[in-house]
Amino acid sequence: MNGSPYTQSANNSVRITMIKVLVALIPGIAAHAWFFGPGIWVSLIVCSLIAIFYESLALVMRGYPQKPFLSDGSVIVTAWLFALSVPTLAPIWLYAVGLLFAVLVAKHLYGGLGQNPFNPAMVGYAVLIVSFPTYMTQWPAPLQLATHMPSLANAVDMVFAGSGSISIDAYTLATPLDTLKTLGRAGQSGTEIFNQPIFGLIAGKGGEWVAAAYLLGGLLLLGNRVFTWHVPIAYLASVALTATLVQAIDPSQHANAWFHLFSGGVMLGAFFIATDPVSGSTTPLGKLIFAGVAGFITVMIRDYGGYPDGVAFSILLMNIAAPFIDTYTQPRVFGHAKGGKVGK
Repeated sequence: MNGSPYTQSANNSVRITMIKVLVALIPGIAAHAWFFGPGIWVSLIVCSLIAIFYESLALVMRGYPQKPFLSDGSVIVTAWLFALSVPTLAPIWLYAVGLLFAVLVAKHLYGGLGQNPFNPAMVGYAVLIVSFPTYMTQWPAPLQLATHMPSLANAVDMVFAGSGSISIDAYTLATPLDTLKTLGRAGQSGTEIFNQPIFGLIAGKGGEWVAAAYLLGGLLLLGNRVFTWHVPIAYLASVALTATLVQAIDPSQHANAWFHLFSGGVMLGAFFIATDPVSGSTTPLGKLIFAGVAGFITVMIRDYGGYPDGVAFSILLMNIAAPFIDTYTQPRVFGHAKGGKVGK
């Protein structure tokens, strides 16, 4: 049973919110297609179909009606966030494994929409990067750097038949975060690293504009009051502050705040993932703590951890802590003084 308040229009409210989220993702998706090729559309469609299949299967197994739950849009949001977090044009079995854990395990095993303690899309991502790290490093190269950019027909072939007729090396390249970490550990200076062609104005070539588009979409959601300012602002501020402090310790090996903000999944995480009202904190102070610590962990993983990006793991770790944060940050009930005494 879902928690209060109980309203007859709850399903409509969920559907409207999910539609707003999907619309807000479109600028980032369009930018991704522009700078990295049209394959992202294939990935989104395939992931959506797989997620709908798993959702329908779960509803049948649980004896729930299909239409109300499939039409609320929540599983499509999960599919899109998952597709945008994993490499484009991965083989279909990789999508199937990740979404199985996202939809069946992280969502329905815990009771379905509104009862999942972890963000489903990030659970799917985490399972894949831990289990299949090689496949999770095959990201598409920017159009300017790719030897060959797959067409839509090529993209379909690659998803369903592996690499198809095109070599993976022809369209993939190490990400800016991978490049920074690998070359930094090899002893190259920051100047040498950022002279690599993969880097653009402030972050990765092409990727910085995709991040800017997600920022735009996130601001649209904020303006429509889909969520409050606490989580995205605290998360971005924490990432920026932590990156600045880490760079001050060793400027030759660590990137500045702008690089971290516009690289990887920070903007997507700040506005579309960490703001999940179910798996995140719900009190005003709790949201600030939740997002602030998540931002700190993100940079720590990026700079000192074994994975190039820390967005998913930082949010999942804070999902674990969210109930405890909410317990100790509950606002004082009106009329009650500190210590639980009733005020006069």
